[in-house]
Amino acid sequence: MQTFHCDECSAVVFFENDHCLTCGARLAFLPEVMAVGALRPAGDGLWRSSRTGACEAGYRPCGNGVEFQLCNEVVPADSDSVLCRWCLFTEIIPDLSLPENRDRWRKLHAAQRRLLYSLTRLGLPLRNRKDDPDAGLGFRFLADATEPVLTGHRDGVVTLNIAEADDPEREDRREKMGERYRTLLGHFRHEVGHYYWDGLIRDGGRLDEFRQHFGDEREDYATALQRHYDGGAPADWQQRHISRYAASHPWEDWAETWAHYLHMTAVLDTAASCGLSLDPDHHRQPAVDTDDLPDEIGRGDIRQLADAWHAVTCALNSLNRSIGLNDAYPFVLSQTVVAKLGFVHEVIRAARGGP
Repeated sequence: MQTFHCDECSAVVFFENDHCLTCGARLAFLPEVMAVGALRPAGDGLWRSSRTGACEAGYRPCGNGVEFQLCNEVVPADSDSVLCRWCLFTEIIPDLSLPENRDRWRKLHAAQRRLLYSLTRLGLPLRNRKDDPDAGLGFRFLADATEPVLTGHRDGVVTLNIAEADDPEREDRREKMGERYRTLLGHFRHEVGHYYWDGLIRDGGRLDEFRQHFGDEREDYATALQRHYDGGAPADWQQRHISRYAASHPWEDWAETWAHYLHMTAVLDTAASCGLSLDPDHHRQPAVDTDDLPDEIGRGDIRQLADAWHAVTCALNSLNRSIGLNDAYPFVLSQTVVAKLGFVHEVIRAARGGP
């Protein structure tokens, strides 16, 4: 994610901000320029931005921002949609008659928008199911009822159990399942990996390449998962997989690796945008100057990205430990995992139309 600044006073502002906390300017995420910018009233309920590339006709606030104070993206004035382009990906929202579900939806929505921002920045094909019923992407946020809701993906629909938006509940599940990392954004990135596997691997003619890296996905999925839950991951899983769960089946190995690629590119995008440099005194300590990374982070070389990622996460984990927090990124990238990340990297570069 890039960093943003207020057009009026140049203060740092964040992706979710709808007002500048320094000067009070009205802010919005402008879809044409992929940035948070200041707005000025233009009459008839419209707002305009002075940014180059912004919609000259002006904007309306997204309906979810007006009604629920949930979204800071705007809708071009010449659009007939009430919702912004990214809110149109949501097919089912939580039951808002229950007060606790408003906070859950807010957290889910924030993570979903960060996912869609990353997918857009990477240049991946991205259409909702209204515009493309056959191959579009949709999200459903459901609660346990007579039967528990399983977070997962099927035929372009990502379903998330809204209980994952409760921090204590999610942490309890993380500990019970022996996971090192479990976040809402991680769920979104993992499940959308299954969606892109269908479009870019299965339907994209890359099954042979996939099997060389991840194994044969024709292995019975239910049997493989049951074996994983009964016996756990192999003792040497860290040599071949990014996580224990990745060792359960080639589909899950792909989705976990895809999610970690999105973690990597999103963080390095932020680091590069901030001009972050790490120049330690000790020659064995990893160093990076993110000025050397490409402007479009997904276009670099995988080894270049992996080296920068190693340096940034070493610093990040050390900073966390300094204030008594757990590691922000508690994973190790083996050479086999880097090769898998390299395959994901090449698939995404091909999907966006070149290097």
